[in-house]
Amino acid sequence: MRALILLLVASAVGASADCSCKYLKWAKCETQGQTCNCTVAVVNNTAHPIDCSTLISKCQAMKAEMFLLTRAAVRSLGKPTEHALTDEDGIYDPVCERNGNFNPKQCNNTNQCWCVNSAGVRRSDMGDLQLKCDAVETYWIRIDLYHRTMKTALNVTNIRTAIETLLQQYKLNTSLIEKVDYNKDRSLIVVDIKKPMGDRTVDLSRMAHYLEKDVKNLTLLTNPNPPVTVGGQPMSFERATVYYVDEKPPTFSMKKLTGGVIAVIVVVALAIIIGLLVLFLIRKRESKMAQVH
Repeated sequence: MRALILLLVASAVGASADCSCKYLKWAKCETQGQTCNCTVAVVNNTAHPIDCSTLISKCQAMKAEMFLLTRAAVRSLGKPTEHALTDEDGIYDPVCERNGNFNPKQCNNTNQCWCVNSAGVRRSDMGDLQLKCDAVETYWIRIDLYHRTMKTALNVTNIRTAIETLLQQYKLNTSLIEKVDYNKDRSLIVVDIKKPMGDRTVDLSRMAHYLEKDVKNLTLLTNPNPPVTVGGQPMSFERATVYYVDEKPPTFSMKKLTGGVIAVIVVVALAIIIGLLVLFLIRKRESKMAQVH
């Protein structure tokens, strides 16, 4: 009887030990002694060890998601500056450094390569395997959050508190939140998050990536975060746009421009040239008339 009781107690203790990965639901975790070790499958079904005590790096999360996509396991106020980037290329299978950071040059298993910032967002034209890329840090992130209809009007102070609560769920130090603006007519909250230039201890891309996934109902978390409340009302979001501003401007050339934009540039240039020509002819005519008189 005593042995049975001890067995039941041991089973209860074992069941209460939570060996799981809070910050990546696709991870596989096993208890080895007193340690919970977690891995995630990436390309070629390789088990890659991850640290589940905090947010997984964006690069590692993208590799894990890309592997699942290939296995069909999952569903797939404007710019802060003229150099701000949005992640228009979407998900790809990135090359990650040992520390989980993005390699500055990405080729995605092809002969076509491009340069990315620390958030893994393309910041150059496409090139070949000889393309040279420098490590460039994203120090400023702007997030445009469009919320769903609320029952009553929102207080700006309450909105700031709610945003701080929301971003704390993604391990963000709220002292980095520089500004929170609100446009009630567009149901738009604009959040500027900055770290000092040269800082390499904070990875803003992790927070932004987890937030985007949650807004799209594609959470990376094992147990999704509870919704934030504003003045006692739960707030949910329809969409989010993230802009990334780097310590150095991107290096896109004219090839980045669309045909429509190029056409506008050409029209404007021609208009300027024609205007200068007309002005020259008028001045020349006035000069001749002055000589006659």
